[in-house]
Amino acid sequence: MKKPTLLSPAEAGVCALLAPVPNVAQGIVRRAVLTTPGLRLTLFHFAAGQELSEHTSKARALVQVLDGTCDFSVGGTVHRLQPGDLLHLPPGMPHAVQAPEAFSMLLTQITESAAESAAVGG
Repeated sequence: MKKPTLLSPAEAGVCALLAPVPNVAQGIVRRAVLTTPGLRLTLFHFAAGQELSEHTSKARALVQVLDGTCDFSVGGTVHRLQPGDLLHLPPGMPHAVQAPEAFSMLLTQITESAAESAAVGG
């Protein structure tokens, strides 16, 4: 059975993004916050030393660092992100993440068709 998201797409709601996560000595914990046809919000918690190798996504992405710091490589340039930083990734942009310390981030992914629909309707 698929785990439910923290928020329902059909109802107003609140979730605590900074709530403590069960202590994981190593690994990456991922939790779906909200999923709709054109939008996906995912909360990530990285243990120190973890990384995601370089990859791309078809979606436009916004990364918001909530706690800790990370090294985010975008197209070969490394950015040290800290709480409060927002990173924009256009679709297809190669990127990778390294966690020199434990950190948490909120990833917002928007499909271009959803963004185009919002622009036409707005």
